[in-house]
Amino acid sequence: MIEPRFFPSPEPLGLDRLLAITGATVAAGAGEGIGITGVGPIDAAGPHDLTFLDNPAYAASLAASRAGACLLAPKFRDRAPAKALVLVSPEPYRAFARVAAALYPQAARPQPIFGQGVAPGAVVHPDARLESDVTIDPGAVVGPRAEIGRGAIICANAVIGPEVRIGRDSTVGPGATIVHALVGDRVIIHQGARIGQDGFGFAMGPGGHLKVPQIGRVVIQDDVEIGANTTIDRGANRDTVIGEGSKIDNLVQIAHNVVIGRHCVIVSQVGISGSVTLEDFVVLGGHVGVVGHVRIGMGAQIAGSSNVREDVPPGARWGGTPAKPVRDWFREMTTLKRIASEGRTRPASDASEGSKQ
Repeated sequence: MIEPRFFPSPEPLGLDRLLAITGATVAAGAGEGIGITGVGPIDAAGPHDLTFLDNPAYAASLAASRAGACLLAPKFRDRAPAKALVLVSPEPYRAFARVAAALYPQAARPQPIFGQGVAPGAVVHPDARLESDVTIDPGAVVGPRAEIGRGAIICANAVIGPEVRIGRDSTVGPGATIVHALVGDRVIIHQGARIGQDGFGFAMGPGGHLKVPQIGRVVIQDDVEIGANTTIDRGANRDTVIGEGSKIDNLVQIAHNVVIGRHCVIVSQVGISGSVTLEDFVVLGGHVGVVGHVRIGMGAQIAGSSNVREDVPPGARWGGTPAKPVRDWFREMTTLKRIASEGRTRPASDASEGSKQ
């Protein structure tokens, strides 16, 4: 069995190209003749690889790295390997990401299986409208009056429903389904995502639960990324909106009428109930739960596994269950830890006397 190379080695990047991509400056090492063909972690990078250091936890192992080039924050410039090309950047991780994207552009979004164009086995309704350079893999279905923009990729077994709009250079991963939705440019929707299905809406009563028709849409603005198996429900009587540049991880549930602002970050297994509003630049850690009809202010950060049940002010940092300002949360945890510790060290005689009173 021959081991496959899913991301083949690209053309080498020389010094001039590295500097142009990263905006870094040369701090040490001879860059003439260098050819970077890969990226790697500090401990595994080889002579033709680029690595980076941004986290002090890995600083001790940097000197032993075999990497041909290192991207470093200014404070780490003197810790680089003796023979490496040292590139200094105020944001080494972002610079590293730009180099990786230049070396491996196909790794940035799901790729078609059968190459460019509309493949045999794809089902495209005659009333659908495709711009030039659209790729549709076998098994994909594009419904009537759907519109797909130039350079978009629709991967195998994806379903694009009637009237759906997919913007230019966007990608829909294998097995994803999109209905009742407007999708902007350069959007990445990963494998198995479900977008535009009806929300969980019922008029409860002793005689049974009456289903409420969900007649809104999902609106996904430009440069959004949506992770594998994430679900985004269409609005009940208004739109569910995902703002420009927001990044949503795998296995996230976003309910009907939710409005997510620009450049928010939502980590895996978050559940957002109906009619919640996230203002711009909000961050929700993994496994956060948000009850319905609350607002989380601009730039607020919620710690992982927290449960939000009330409005969060802009710029706040909250955590816990129920979520509260992190200072209060830490104080409570410290107090509980002290009480528990005192209970373990209390003499048995004192405990027995207390139980008799």
